[in-house]
Amino acid sequence: MNNEKYAPGAPGITPRWTTSSKDGVGTAVNLASNVSFTLSHGILNEIYYPRIDKAATRDMGMLITNGKDFFGEEKRHTETSTEPIEPGIPAYHITNTCTEGRYSLSKEIITDPLRNVLMQRIEFKALKPDDYHLYALLAPHLDNQGADNSARLADYKGMPVIYARNNDVVLAFVCSVPWKQRSVGFAGVSDGWQELNKNKKLVRTYDRAESGNVAVIGEVDLEKVGDEKFEIAIGFGSTEEEAAHRAISSITESFETVKTHYIKEWAEWHHRIKTPGRKNSAEAAMYKLSASVLRIHQAKAFPGAMIAGLCVPWGDEKGDDSHNGYHLVWPRDMVQTAGGLLALQAENDVLRALNYLMSTQEEEGHWAQNMWLEGKSFWEGIQLDETALPVLLIDICLHHDTLDEELLREYRKTMYKAIGFLLRNGPVSEQERWEEQEGISVYSLAVCVAAFLSGAHLAEKTGDKKIADYCRRSADMWNELIDTCLYAENTRLSQEIGTDGYYLRINPTDRPAAELGEATMLIKNKPDGENIMPVTEMVSIDPLALVRFGLRAPDDPRILNTVKVIDAKLKAETPNGDSWYRYVNDGYGEHPDGRGYDGTGIGRPWPLLTGERAHYEVAAGNLKRAKELKKAMENFANNGMMPEQIWDTEDIPERGLFHGEHSGAAMPLAWAHAEYIKLTHSIKNKKIFDMPAHTQKRYLRDKVQSDRTLWRPELRSKKLPKGRFLRIETVTPAFVKWTFDEWESYTESDTQDMGLGVHYIDLPTDKLQSGRVIFTYYQYDREAWTGENYVLEIV
Repeated sequence: MNNEKYAPGAPGITPRWTTSSKDGVGTAVNLASNVSFTLSHGILNEIYYPRIDKAATRDMGMLITNGKDFFGEEKRHTETSTEPIEPGIPAYHITNTCTEGRYSLSKEIITDPLRNVLMQRIEFKALKPDDYHLYALLAPHLDNQGADNSARLADYKGMPVIYARNNDVVLAFVCSVPWKQRSVGFAGVSDGWQELNKNKKLVRTYDRAESGNVAVIGEVDLEKVGDEKFEIAIGFGSTEEEAAHRAISSITESFETVKTHYIKEWAEWHHRIKTPGRKNSAEAAMYKLSASVLRIHQAKAFPGAMIAGLCVPWGDEKGDDSHNGYHLVWPRDMVQTAGGLLALQAENDVLRALNYLMSTQEEEGHWAQNMWLEGKSFWEGIQLDETALPVLLIDICLHHDTLDEELLREYRKTMYKAIGFLLRNGPVSEQERWEEQEGISVYSLAVCVAAFLSGAHLAEKTGDKKIADYCRRSADMWNELIDTCLYAENTRLSQEIGTDGYYLRINPTDRPAAELGEATMLIKNKPDGENIMPVTEMVSIDPLALVRFGLRAPDDPRILNTVKVIDAKLKAETPNGDSWYRYVNDGYGEHPDGRGYDGTGIGRPWPLLTGERAHYEVAAGNLKRAKELKKAMENFANNGMMPEQIWDTEDIPERGLFHGEHSGAAMPLAWAHAEYIKLTHSIKNKKIFDMPAHTQKRYLRDKVQSDRTLWRPELRSKKLPKGRFLRIETVTPAFVKWTFDEWESYTESDTQDMGLGVHYIDLPTDKLQSGRVIFTYYQYDREAWTGENYVLEIV
């Protein structure tokens, strides 16, 4: 063996992440250990440290040779099986059996609840006699990147250790049986995989690899292991000594002791959750595992924060420029996940989530599109639903007696800021919930209307009757806009399906739905030439939110028409059950040949949308169909992990794509697991778990309709139904001059401040039977008239 100090080939090949299709995820349930992990293909994938939004590794697996003519890699050359050690608890047992029948590897994987250490207990068995050599290969990607990592060999108190570092994050790679050989190198050039693949043994070893895409390797001394199991620990810290001390301490304490502690804490957490179904049924196991997935996606260094997913979608085709992956906080996903925790009656977890949202709300009242745990925004889009959903979370917590009056007073400021932002910036949303389109969105409006009524209820409880009344009238006006702007009738598509009309996903124009005609829109994630379509054909599953949030009855003729269109254009039938696409012409998904999404592609069905479609069936009283769709969600799961998307066409085995099973998008998706948990409760109780009470009462029971028509500078209504007041809203004080007789006479008045940064005036148009309303206004902040007359025809 030749040993050299510095590995050649810096910086190595371009770093890549690994598959996002996980077979398992885990962490200790307590807040002391900050290590989380993911599994796929029988090996460790990303380990996250020091925070759940910071990946520290790409993967770690075993290599096997006989020193002369055999080379095997467990993630590529074995049949693998991954199972929880106990149902619902994220401690895993993996069995990997060589496809040539030469050997088997059995592994148990956990984290140390007391230390920042990932532990594996491994047993190697020779199934065919040979002079086997066993190696552990690790690819550090510390501080969320594969570039600029460094690695070196050293000892800690006489124990051989392999270190890797990037910035202030260090890992220590340790074996309970001291490494027989060690080496570090640059991936694709001088790393241990290259040596073993070429020479079947470590002919060359290196002590240091500085600043690049590094990989480290250690040989397990099988002679010293004998017939016993051994442990590999990956410890983390801010210094080499700290990381090594932790790893060696975990090994010293013994794997069995650490595992017992890990499982005990998880069992105690699950004990507080009432699991539906038969105790040992597959349904109960899926429910418990979904509960664990939600808890695993909670941050520890920032209590209450929850990320969207422990993965990088299509990660094996993504590099350091995708360092964020899904391990960011999306307020929308976080509220959906918190709703799942509320269904689990994990009240402390939900209150921590609310506190986190309070602390990360922007000064203007909204939340960032997505953000790192400390609240620093990543993408810069603004979505109305992400501001409305936290208000609904406060309200549903109040409805389920999770908040007391004292806490409610604390949340008052958060709620007022959010409602004020919605009133000032809506109803047009810069982005809708799929983060791709500007306009009036059916989902965004549904959530905002529900938030206004929730805000009105909360304002009334704290004595703010003026704000409560304003929120209710705004809810009524925005609710009416859903029909005006988004219900399309007598279109080519309605004729094709055989309906009178249907709700659109979004209207990016300033025209009402009845006047869209041949208007077109640009769609995202499609190449030029394929990215333009008629607005009236932009069909989505999103209108089901009108039922989910209590704005429309499930048997409303407009809803029945829309469901018919949704199922005709968006339903995908698979061997595992039915699922639905987000919207027509979706481009967020693999290419036809299975290549990963790279800015364009074809959107695939989403299991969480199967849950949303099932919730509609619950509202409609069709529990049998809802249960069928719930079963489909279970079938879509991979080893209990719920995917973001599933493959919807012929199998492509070489890419791991099979009809009705997970695609290369995110897996698990915390939102999908939350939807499954809520659906379980909705079916059990025969009503939608998270439907707001105020919308049901106002629109389904009392059937309240708006007595006002809204005009805003960005929403210039041109028709005013007779018998209505005209409400004019501005975001700064204004002086309004109006006439009902073509300026033969006129009236003028200042707008009023409603209290949350919106200024308004209600024109007394309710007695007009015909004619026109004409007005203009003076802007005090600009010290100028708008220079335009605005006209509304009485209809």
